Amino acid sequence: MRNKLADILTEKGILDSSVLDAIRAVPRHLFLDSSFEDHAYQDKAFPIGADQTISQPYTVAFQSELLQVQPNHKILEIGTGSGYQTAVLLKLKAKVYTIERQLELFKKTNLFFKKMGYRPKKVIFGDGYKGLPEEAPFDSIIVTAGAPFVPNPLLAQLKVGGRLVIPVGTDEQVMTLFVRKSAKEFEKKELGSFRFVPLLEDKN
Repeated sequence: MRNKLADILTEKGILDSSVLDAIRAVPRHLFLDSSFEDHAYQDKAFPIGADQTISQPYTVAFQSELLQVQPNHKILEIGTGSGYQTAVLLKLKAKVYTIERQLELFKKTNLFFKKMGYRPKKVIFGDGYKGLPEEAPFDSIIVTAGAPFVPNPLLAQLKVGGRLVIPVGTDEQVMTLFVRKSAKEFEKKELGSFRFVPLLEDKN
């Protein structure tokens, strides 16, 4: 079923073979509530509690591809959620620092990672808008919730050459890629519409 899912994503335009291999390798059904397990390999988002969702596999693959992950890349993930995106980044051999602001999800996913042997560098309960200055700079930063604006601390915490992938907008989001060209200069690309749960500031 995972192979079939990877084939669907290829048809939808995902080309990065390492991302497709990660999709084939990560057991998405384990990240879902058991009532959704049978549907785990459909290209759909599902609820995971605390009014959050596990992203559609296409979205996970699309964002992962935009990050251009290399082994040992230091990646900050804003919005751990179910941990599925985290697991895909770990399969790509990244060093992942991940922040979740919903306490219920943070506890559940943190336990799940330990049980499954997934080892992010840090799993943090907190406000993703602030990023993680003590671990900066990062090779890339991925935001897995819709942001009404681009938080400046996230741009500031990128290495030169680093990439921020963030869905920007309120009801509907535009997937946006920022590449840091120099200390002061960023290149911005907009890459189509997506729908995410909102990224909330200071709501812990």
